[in-house]
Amino acid sequence: MSLGNHLFQARKKKGLPQEEVAEKLGISRQTVSKWETDETLPDICQSKRLAVLYGLSLDELVEFDIDIKEIQEVIDRTSEEVSERIDWTKAWSRKYPVLSRYQAEVDTTCYEAELDRLLGDLEKKYGYSELDSMLVLKDILASVWKGRRKNSR
Repeated sequence: MSLGNHLFQARKKKGLPQEEVAEKLGISRQTVSKWETDETLPDICQSKRLAVLYGLSLDELVEFDIDIKEIQEVIDRTSEEVSERIDWTKAWSRKYPVLSRYQAEVDTTCYEAELDRLLGDLEKKYGYSELDSMLVLKDILASVWKGRRKNSR
């Protein structure tokens, strides 16, 4: 999604007409239109003000630059050997610091036992491999997470 389309979607989600956005930012409606059609870009100060107006972080406002297709291609090109050498906890803990500290805070024994039981259940009931069972369980957990987030809004 382009930045302009992302700005358009953020404005629509907030239920604001271009005129109101323009008025709140002290700019013309045409300027807002040009941003949303990718004719021009808001400067960093305007972007920060837009983020506040739309109730988003600046990162969320400009996340347009993450091209899903490019990410998929990188995943497809990454070999199993390379993937096994990556410390995923360390990599993700830069974004989610809890990943670097929870081991010292949480007694994981009971969670490990329950997850092991669930993995074994998937293997036995559906004949999945260990890896496939882990991926299915990960996907189920992601679905539960999305449901919780949707219900908390």
